[in-house]
Amino acid sequence: MIRMAMVLFASGFAFWVATLLLRRMRRVLTEESYAIDAASEIEQYPMQTYNAVIQQLKQQKHELLSMQQVERRRAKTSENISAAVLSNLSSGVVFLTTNGLVRTANAAAKTILGFASPVGMSVSEIFREARLTSSTGSQEGLAAALQTSLRERSASRRAEADYATPSGEQRILEITISPVYGPTGDTLGAACLITDKTEFALIQRVNQLRGEMSGEMALALRNSLATISTYAQQLAVTRDPTMVRQLAVDIVSEAADLDHTIGGFLVGARAAKAAGA
Repeated sequence: MIRMAMVLFASGFAFWVATLLLRRMRRVLTEESYAIDAASEIEQYPMQTYNAVIQQLKQQKHELLSMQQVERRRAKTSENISAAVLSNLSSGVVFLTTNGLVRTANAAAKTILGFASPVGMSVSEIFREARLTSSTGSQEGLAAALQTSLRERSASRRAEADYATPSGEQRILEITISPVYGPTGDTLGAACLITDKTEFALIQRVNQLRGEMSGEMALALRNSLATISTYAQQLAVTRDPTMVRQLAVDIVSEAADLDHTIGGFLVGARAAKAAGA
């Protein structure tokens, strides 16, 4: 009985110890599982944040690229419009650098100046024979005037000059030079607006000639009419047949001279009109 009691006690004690050990092992395993899950969550949180930041940066990059493409298309459209406007202007437009070299020139400028491509040429090469026209009789060179305007950063200046193309055509040019400044205020060069006023000057000359011819014609007509009137008055009071015949001849002669003068005036007027057309 004692032996059985001791065996039963030993068995109970072993069962109790085993139960305690199992509980302790379960608690330890549970704590380790919680620790692993917490560590996994801690590791996943920075990764999720990193991924979110990456996605946001990618979205911002995409938006930035889209804005850049829009700005490029807008700049290209504006450049095309500017080029179309310059190419269709009847006046020549030339951009000069600060050292007097032609950087760009539209089609009208090439036609007016008579150069197939003036780009890269200097103003002294293009306008070497051109002279400014002025009422004071000054014969200042156009090239020197343009270079002075580039150096002195002066305001817009307008001048007229006699110009000869490389093929020898004489033209009268009106040139307006305006400085071009950069965003920081430094001088980038100057823009030249070139207008061919040859036809306009010819029309002015024709009108001037018409005025002079009209004045001469009026004076000649007045003198002829006065002479004819004098002959007619003498013819009315004379009774001498010889004098009558002489006065009649003089009247016919004066009328013929008047007709010749009027005919010459009409011929000159037609020629002037044809030249102006």
